[in-house]
Formats: sequence, structure tokens, C-alpha cells
Amino acid sequence: MEYIPKTPTEEAEMLEEIGVASFDDLLEIPAEFRLNRPLHLPKPLSQMALKREMSILSRKNRDTSTTLSFLGGGSYDHFIPSTVGHVIGRSEFYSAYTPYQAELSQGLLQTIYEYQSMICQLTDMEVSGASLYDGASALAEAALMAIRITKRSKILVSESVHPHHRAVIKTYLSGLPGAMLEDVSLEQGRLSLQSLENAMDETVAAVLIQYPNFYGQLESAEKVEAIVHAKGGLLVMAVDPISLGVLKTPGEFNADIAVGEGQALGNAQSFGGPYMGFFATRKKMIRQLPGRIVGATTDVQGRAGFCLTLQTREQHIKRERATSNICTNQALNALAASVYLATVGKKGLREVASLCLEKSHAAQEKIAAIPGFSRVFEGPFFKEFVVKTPKAASEVLADVLKEEIFAGIDLGVFDRNLSDHLLICLTEKHEDEDIDRLVLALSNVI
Repeated sequence: MEYIPKTPTEEAEMLEEIGVASFDDLLEIPAEFRLNRPLHLPKPLSQMALKREMSILSRKNRDTSTTLSFLGGGSYDHFIPSTVGHVIGRSEFYSAYTPYQAELSQGLLQTIYEYQSMICQLTDMEVSGASLYDGASALAEAALMAIRITKRSKILVSESVHPHHRAVIKTYLSGLPGAMLEDVSLEQGRLSLQSLENAMDETVAAVLIQYPNFYGQLESAEKVEAIVHAKGGLLVMAVDPISLGVLKTPGEFNADIAVGEGQALGNAQSFGGPYMGFFATRKKMIRQLPGRIVGATTDVQGRAGFCLTLQTREQHIKRERATSNICTNQALNALAASVYLATVGKKGLREVASLCLEKSHAAQEKIAAIPGFSRVFEGPFFKEFVVKTPKAASEVLADVLKEEIFAGIDLGVFDRNLSDHLLICLTEKHEDEDIDRLVLALSNVI
């Protein structure tokens, strides 16, 4: 949208028509809340000086291009093929707006349709909507969807689900009358099946699990599914899309809803965003899907085309029938995911996942052999694992950072009882020498 400036004369005419003498009168801000002094801003700079100053400031940031990173916990440093940047860098894509109308650009509609198709293939589910804000909001939307479908009020969530995601779910449900959220305890880093059985009854709309979970462990999804469905609840699985290259899919586990964070699919970490959440489910539940769905069709002349097939926002239907107030589909991020998946293909995704699996297990074995360090959980994991540290994890991280290494995540940030626990992640980008460098740095922290 172009900025059209107004002259002082035009502003005066507008204020006169409104019936106020000045712009300040229009705002009606009480005097005690007004700033009665100039802003403390530095003197203006020339373009050349400003670029220099911004360059100096940017060097204070650390990123994975200059610092060896073993960070995970929901944001992952995977290799991004150059094809991704080439396609999403086209102006017709990066300038496209959220689709509201059926007469939207056919090109953008097609990219969303292709994205939906790929998510269905990836998760082995029947339908997928356009992408959501991120993995956390997708999981929260799944909880709301389960309540609508089952007409039940309680949501059970495993304590092994990412703490940030659980916080978002709590926020979402806080505005829904009668909705209840209950945490289910863990056993050896995984959902306790006994605790789940004790909590499961006919008031439970859904059970939410993460696979692999926040601690990198693989949940006993088959047993969880049997317990949940025996009581008529729905199984919601939040999955790492890269892991689906080697692990069983939500569809194979007979899950009802599959969601996840799609950042790992061709999207840079970007200091935390923007990311995009994916959402897939069974065809019979399609009318409760949040957001929108793009479908393939033909026009009156028989030509293939695409259109917005289902739009369940209050902007499109009666407010009381709306399933969600989700108002974006993160189209550019979803396009990046589509290009990534098309580039690596089924075989390439399996190779990426296999490398993550192999490198993480090799690293765990070497780190656990360092005096003072030990593995915490014995269960199977994918690309993340937890180790116990000989002193506070925050101190370990600070020491290793001196060697230009992000060694992992201090779990004490989320749980005081885990202040000497470190969550470490490896991806296909890590070479053997990277692992050796981490092991050496950790060996010197005692």
C-alpha cells in the first residue's frame, strides 16, 4: 500500500470536519501520560555512517555461521539447499499476501495446494490445511479442535511436550469456558503409561504427545494410542518432520491429528522466527480444521485451477460457527518447506534423518564417556539427548562458549531440578571433527 502524505491544509480540513482543533485533541491522551520533552535519540547519521553503525552492532550477534551449534529444543540447524532461497526470493512470492479471496493469484494458491499435498504424504494423514503460525499454535489449535469434535472438556498433555508449547496451549484454553488442561507425569523421560491410564476417562477430548519429545525420547505411541482410543478420546501427535524420514508416521500410529513445527524444512533459524506450523488430520474431521484449505478444480472451460475450498474463519462464516481466528498461513515459510521437500525427495529426507540419528548416537556415546558426564535416559532417541553435567549446566555452557561452541540447552531454565542437565542436538551438518571438538571442550570444564 502506498503512503500518501497530507498537506497541513488538508489536515486542518479533516480536523475541522471531525470537530476538533488539533491532532492532540483527537487522541485525547491525558496530560500525565504525555511526553513533554524531546525523545533521547542520538543525532541523525548519514546513510554511510548508519550502515557502518548497524554493521558494528550486528557483529555482537552470534549465529551458527560463526559458532558451532548443538542447540535444538524446537529450532534446528539443518542444511538448506540453494533452491529454497532462489524460489522464495522471487518477488511474486515474497510480496504475496495472506489469501482471503477466491480470486487470489493462481500461483500462490498452487504453492499452498502443493504444500498441503506434501504434508499429507509426510504425515500419512488424509487432509492438511494451509500452514499455521508455528508448531506451538498448531498444537493448541489441535486441542481446540478435539474439544469441538468430541464435545468433551478435558485435554491431557504429556509433561514431555515442549514447555513453551504447553504454555501456549494453556493460554488458548484459558479463554474457552469449561475447558480443562491436565499434565500427565513422566517416567524415564517419557509419558508414564500408568499415569495416563489413571487420568484417562470419558471426559478427555484428546491426549497430546510429542514424538520425538522435548527430551529427544521416542514415546510408546502404539500403547498411548490404545489407551486413548479405548476411552473414545483423540490422539494428537506433534512430530519432527525430519524424523519422519526414518520413523513411523502419525498415520501409521493411527493418530487423529498430526501437527508440528515446520522450521526444519528449509527455513533458517532466524533468531527465532518467523516459523510455520503444519496441521493434518482425517478426512472426516475436515470441517473442524482451523484456517483454510486450497483445493484443485476446473473452470467452466475445463482448465485446471485452484481455489480456496474451505475457509473456517469468522471473516468468512458466522462468528459462532468459526473454528479459529487464525488469520495467516505463513505462505512464504510453507513454500520454503515445499521447495525443500521437493529438492531432497523421499530418498534425501531418509538420508538426512539417518545422518541425524547416527551422529547424535555417536556423540552421546563419546560425551557419556567423559568423566563427570553421564547419559540420563536409556530409551530410544532421534537427534536430541540429555546428559547430566558435573556442575551447573549454565556454567558448562559459559565455559564451552569461550571455545565458540553452543553446547546445548540448559534444562534448568525449564525445571530447577534439571539445573545440571544439558539437552544436546545433532543434525546432518555436524562432521566427526565437530563432535570431537565438543567432546574436547566438555572434557576441559571440570
